[in-house]
This record gives sequence, structure tokens and C-alpha cells, in this order.
Amino acid sequence: MESDAARWPRVALRSLFARLVTSERRQRLARGWRRIWRRAARRLTTVHYFHQADDPYSQLAASQLDEFCARYPLRLETHAVPPPDRAAAPQAEALRRWSQRDAARWAQHFKLAPPEPPRHPDELALAHCASPRALEAGAALRRRLGHYLGGMFYCEGEWYWGLDRLHYLESRLSTEMQREAAPSPLFLPPALQFAPTTPTAEAPTLDFFCSLRSPYTWLATPRVRALAKHYGATLRLRFVLPMVMRGLPVPLAKRLYILKDTKREALRLGLPFGDVADPVGLPTERGLALLHHAVHQGCGEEFLESFLCGVFAEGIDAGSRRGLERIAIRAGLSRANLHDALADHSWRAVADAHREDLLAAGLWGVPSFRVNGSPALWGQDRLWMIEQDLRALSAS
Repeated sequence: MESDAARWPRVALRSLFARLVTSERRQRLARGWRRIWRRAARRLTTVHYFHQADDPYSQLAASQLDEFCARYPLRLETHAVPPPDRAAAPQAEALRRWSQRDAARWAQHFKLAPPEPPRHPDELALAHCASPRALEAGAALRRRLGHYLGGMFYCEGEWYWGLDRLHYLESRLSTEMQREAAPSPLFLPPALQFAPTTPTAEAPTLDFFCSLRSPYTWLATPRVRALAKHYGATLRLRFVLPMVMRGLPVPLAKRLYILKDTKREALRLGLPFGDVADPVGLPTERGLALLHHAVHQGCGEEFLESFLCGVFAEGIDAGSRRGLERIAIRAGLSRANLHDALADHSWRAVADAHREDLLAAGLWGVPSFRVNGSPALWGQDRLWMIEQDLRALSAS
């Protein structure tokens, strides 16, 4: 293992960068300066909306634009954009299928018209009449402002994904209005209910596809553990290598958005985040070796949460000898067993098998979840759907 002294400068610089990106003080200062310039120019707040015609999330967002604009004093500019390029969405067909299924269930919950079913590309182009020049201009602006997806709202330096994150933008605009009775957000994330349950004859199985380099997995871990415990489910940790370590690209714009989005979600959920020591590479491999061992020792969940909290909230360098020991010991592993666990490489075959199961379920990213073989769900912000699946089992 590389010496702690040799690793420290590189890890420290990366941690400093993550703290700057996720800093609440930096955000307040940036918002303040932009507000000063806008008011000096006597302009309304400008919100840019990037619409991808074949994207179901864009279709849901577009259906609410009139209501959104009626609530706040703003200027909305809409831009047609093409699908993200391969670097940002390497599994384009799987993304299309998942988005359609997920958006339809989201719309059903919020009593919205479901998104249009997929159509032939030529038919779609005729229906939406976006010229190649308009799409190119929209894509160029989206790229210049720092994003890659459709269905996105941009306001003065910050991005908001579709109706899922629109409430953050609405909260910001409400603050700008400085009114006592600001409008409530159009859509708020459904809260977990932890409803009373009837014990079932056989405990349901909750598969949790997770990664040690995924900030969203950190946000999901404490809550999915709580859900499994409350509903009497057996939680199976299906760990996989991070996307970048599986040969899938993660562009800088995507990494920056994930950091910033995770920070605001962590604040909403009451979880710490921002003191990051990126475990990419050898720290993740060693972490997975220990996680595989911990699962067999009966403390896999504890190790997963300890590792993720350590690298995303406490700045613990999991690539250092001292950092990895700290993470492992507080999770219940003994120092005496660490050497043997790190020398065992059988975790690689297990991680590969988990990846194949994830792909077979129609997904490729984490955190993802599946209850008793039902359709898999992707995203820490979809745990309310997992709870619905668990409640449906207890009611049957």
C-alpha cells in the first residue's frame, strides 16, 4: 500500500476541491453577487429550461411550465436539446427504457398525465419541429453552462433536474420574492412513511446494488437499512465496481453536478456530506475486499455505512493504512482479520456477478434496488417507491 505521507498531498487537494464545490458559504456568496448584478441591471431572474423531446422527464417538466411561470416573477427561456452524448449516457438504450418506466410511475403517484410512449425518431422530429440548428444551439448552451441532460432547469449558476429537483429552485425563487406567503412547491419528494405492517410468513428480500465510490449510495444506505429493518426484509448487499472502474466514462460536468446535487439532498435528509476523500482505484478495491469479508462476518451493512460516511463526510482516506483500519474496526471487524481479508480476491468474481444481475435487471448505475425480484428501481430518491413495494407485499 502506498505510504500515508506519499498519498497525503494528492488526497488533500482533492478533498479541498470537493469542499469548495459543496460549500454552502460559496453558494451564498455566488448567489449574492449574481443577485446584485441582476438588480443593478433591473432584470428579472432568468430561468433556462432545456427540453429533450424524446425524454419522458422533459415531457413531465414541460407540462408544468405554465403553472411554474405563473407563480414567480421570472423570464423563462426554453431550448430544444438532443439526447446526451455517449460519454454522459453510455447505456443510452437502457436509459431510455428505464426513464420511460420510472417517469410513468412518478407521474402516476403525482396524478399527472403519463409521458408519451417512445416513437420512431423521424415521427418524433416531425411532431416537435426542432430544427438541427436549434438543437445544436441548445446543446452548445447547455454544454457551456455545464450540463449534459435534458429536462434540466438552469438559474444563475445552478442546475435543477426536472420535477424531481424543481422544489429547490422554487425555494430559491420564493426567498427572492421576500413574501410572507410564498407559494408552496409544485412537487415535494415523498417522505418515507414507515407505516405499521403485518408480519409475513416469509421475509421479503431487498437487493441493494451499491458502490463504494457513489455519493448517492451514501445517501441511500442509512435509509435503506432502516426500511429493511422496519419491514422485516432481508437486505442483500450487491456491491459492484464504480462506473469509472468498469470502463464507463464519467465526464467532469457530471461529477460536479453529482457533488452539488448530493450536497443539497444531504442537507434535506439531515446527513453529513462534503468532506470527501475520493476512494477511486485501490482504496475502493481494498474496501470491497473488506466489505465482502464483512458480509460473511455479519457486519456488512455496518462496514458499508462506515466506509461511505468516512470517505464522503469525514474525509477519511480509505487508501491509507490508518484510514482503512479506522473504517473497518468501528464497523465491527477485528484488526487481526484485516490482512487475510485484503489478501482474498474472491470479491472480484462476486462483484462481476452482481454487475451482470444489475444489467439483467435493465439498470447499470447505483444505488439500485429490487424487492423480491420485482422491477428494479434506480436512485436514492426512489426509496419511496421501494417502500411502496415493501408495503404491497405486507398487505398481500
